[in-house]
Amino acid sequence: MRRKIKRRKAKGKTGRRSPSPLYQLAEKVGAALKKRGLMMATAESCTGGWISEAVTMVPGSSEWFERGFVTYTYISKREMLGVEESTLEKHGAVAEEIVREMAAGALARSHAQVAVAVSGVAGPSGGTPEKPVGTVCFAWARMGGVARSETKRYSGDREAVRRQSVERALEGVLALLAAKG
Repeated sequence: MRRKIKRRKAKGKTGRRSPSPLYQLAEKVGAALKKRGLMMATAESCTGGWISEAVTMVPGSSEWFERGFVTYTYISKREMLGVEESTLEKHGAVAEEIVREMAAGALARSHAQVAVAVSGVAGPSGGTPEKPVGTVCFAWARMGGVARSETKRYSGDREAVRRQSVERALEGVLALLAAKG
């Protein structure tokens, strides 16, 4: 199933296509990074590369998007991002401690100065009473700074949870950049 990220039909008489809200958000992230001369990396689990897909739909994204890591398993989080096995054992894959390590690992293993990390339970199965389906953890980090993290609970089916996660991840990048100027 191909996601409609870049364009959708406009509701006007012109027949022109207008950018989707997700595409517009990715453009804003790109403009903010480019203005500051920064590169971004992603560390994704439940979004499976969708953040990277969204930002690379924007022409010229190679000027501000450095790379994306898709780390769906414990072993990939450890091997690709350096997430500590003890952290995974203690907290599981869906935890703020994990996404903070994922973001730090993305910065350490790339040439980016900004990173976003996401791990969650997109469903329809896999949830627990402590971490029900729709639980998603985020972290945003900037080289030389302290990572910021949060946990959200989303409703909807798997695609809805993942889409909301991509949107929040990009909104968080904008907030991180605005906070630093």
